[in-house]
Amino acid sequence: MRALFTGVVCAAVLGGGVLGMQLLAAMKEPPAQTKAPEAVLRVRAEAVYPEDVEVTLKGYGEVRALNVVPVAAEVAGKVVRIHPNLEAGGLIRKGEVLFEVDPRDYEAGLADARAMVAMNEDTIVRLKKQYEIDRERLKTLERSRDLAKAEFDRVTQLFEQDQVGTQSLVEQTERGYIAAADLAEQLGLAVTLYPVRIREAGNALASAKARLGAAETSIERTSIKAPFNARVKTVNLEAGQYVAPGLNAMTLADDSALEISVPLDSREARDWLKFKSDAAQPQEAWFRDVEPVPCRIRWTEDKNHHYWEGTLNRIERFDQQTRTVAVAVRIEGEAAHSADADKLPLVAGMFCEVSIPGRTLKDLYRLASTAVNFEGIVYRSVEGRLKATPVERAFVEGEDVFISHGLNPGDVIITTRLVDPLENSLLDITADEDTPPPVQHNASKDGA
Repeated sequence: MRALFTGVVCAAVLGGGVLGMQLLAAMKEPPAQTKAPEAVLRVRAEAVYPEDVEVTLKGYGEVRALNVVPVAAEVAGKVVRIHPNLEAGGLIRKGEVLFEVDPRDYEAGLADARAMVAMNEDTIVRLKKQYEIDRERLKTLERSRDLAKAEFDRVTQLFEQDQVGTQSLVEQTERGYIAAADLAEQLGLAVTLYPVRIREAGNALASAKARLGAAETSIERTSIKAPFNARVKTVNLEAGQYVAPGLNAMTLADDSALEISVPLDSREARDWLKFKSDAAQPQEAWFRDVEPVPCRIRWTEDKNHHYWEGTLNRIERFDQQTRTVAVAVRIEGEAAHSADADKLPLVAGMFCEVSIPGRTLKDLYRLASTAVNFEGIVYRSVEGRLKATPVERAFVEGEDVFISHGLNPGDVIITTRLVDPLENSLLDITADEDTPPPVQHNASKDGA
């Protein structure tokens, strides 16, 4: 009985404790709930507007002389003289003698050719004079023949009809007539052949003159002269050496006109090079002529910012393996010296960067490269919140990316590089010290 009483008392105590705890909990006021602050992205941004942009194509190439000419001996013989500057890197002015072959044998041939010409000229003069003389003699012989014929006829008639004279006289006059006729016929044949003989002598004279011209040319070719103001690239010649026609003696370069072959991506060349619009489509399967636009040239090893100006000249070749189009940029005259007070020469062999102006593209948006991620996404600020926007890149130039589709005039573009930001994040936009904060513009305000 006592144990039952003890259990009842314990249960009552526990029940009272639980009831008291509930009453106390009901009397306690719950703590006030606080709202967690929203994360804010601090970024830089700028408003963008469309602009017309001239595309600049850039490539690299090595400067080369436009004209590089191998010079060979034109006649055989011993080299008796060479130019004192005839060594690699030497400069030789146009018209100066590079080297000379012993001319004595060719001078003898020239004298012989001149003698043959003079002899044939004298022959023609003699034949023409004799032709005139023999034509006059022929008239005399023809007259003698006619007189002899008349005398023969008269003597024959007297003897046969009038029985005057003798048979011996008839035969004598006949012999005289035959002799006169034979002389006239022989001289007549000779006279008819004179024009042929004169033509033959003229042909012989022409042949002699041709040999004379060849001899004179050979004499001229014993002295090889510089065809232009030349720089000697290579030399394979020494004084006293025997040379033969066609032997490559040296290589000369004309540095007054230079070229750079610049390979460009074939797609960029197709899309952005300026081709002549008024040029007819060539019948050959090749590119149309390009506009001769001025190009800026920079030597890659130059630290002093010298630059040169060239002109786009032509499309040189297409490389199927690399899918590149090589264009030739030409530098002529004074343009081969830098456009500054230093006048640094552009030299064959320099490796240069070439900037070529291309077509002008309309309504492009210029963004910093940090504003566009690798997936072609830019982040805009719309009512102070981040919005991801896919765009289409037209091309990249240095630190600038040009956008052709996906943006509207006045869009505020975040230029800070972001990595996987949350869509609709709250933004805190700052600007550079010298740049005012971006202002959002309605498209209608700008007429777009």
